[in-house]
Amino acid sequence: MKSLIVVKAGSTFSQTRQNFGDFDEWTCAGLGTGTLPRLVIDGRDQSPLPSVAACAGVVITGSHAMVTDKEPWSVRLEEWIRELIAGQVPFFGICYGHQLLAAACGGQVAYHPAGKEIGTVSIERLPAADADPLFAELPADFVAHVTHAQTVVTLPPGSVRLAANAFEPNHAFRLGPCAWGVQFHPEYTPAIMRHYIDEQAQELAAAGQDVTRLRKQVAATPVAAEIFRRFGHFCEKR
Repeated sequence: MKSLIVVKAGSTFSQTRQNFGDFDEWTCAGLGTGTLPRLVIDGRDQSPLPSVAACAGVVITGSHAMVTDKEPWSVRLEEWIRELIAGQVPFFGICYGHQLLAAACGGQVAYHPAGKEIGTVSIERLPAADADPLFAELPADFVAHVTHAQTVVTLPPGSVRLAANAFEPNHAFRLGPCAWGVQFHPEYTPAIMRHYIDEQAQELAAAGQDVTRLRKQVAATPVAAEIFRRFGHFCEKR
């Protein structure tokens, strides 16, 4: 039986991990329940990556690494992503995974010129999302948790923009029939989001961000979570 693959592209802060677990655990929980076997792999090691034929779907998590550093393990994942896209394996990239999907398929990733976007932010669902399997029939505006310094500057050729806000023009896109990238974190809970703000409070304050306001604005993000659950259901149906 094919497996739903979760590729762990890094680990969270040590204290966050002690309190809440790690990226792979949040991702598996966010996908919801289902009958497909789950296989978690660490994308940073040198173990063979699953064959296209073995994958019912693939999720690549966020990371504290930077896509533009082109670390060998990350470049290897880019090559694998191209194989997955060619084989029409359902794919969902979160933050780092979103940027990696773009970089692998002809897009461009760079540091965001306005600095870091962090906290619970408003996002607009774009008109093209009306026909999208994951984004259709959702509210026109929703909130999501974010923490990122890099951005997809240029989408891959043929991409469909699905969501944006004033800070981030490419918060979500689809490539082909079944590959999605989201810059936001649908797997975060409000508690995890607050902890991320706290862990970076000194850096954020030095950059002129109001840490107290960021913490107060953290809220539940049910629509973002629903998008991710829909991906899990999409893989089940396939």
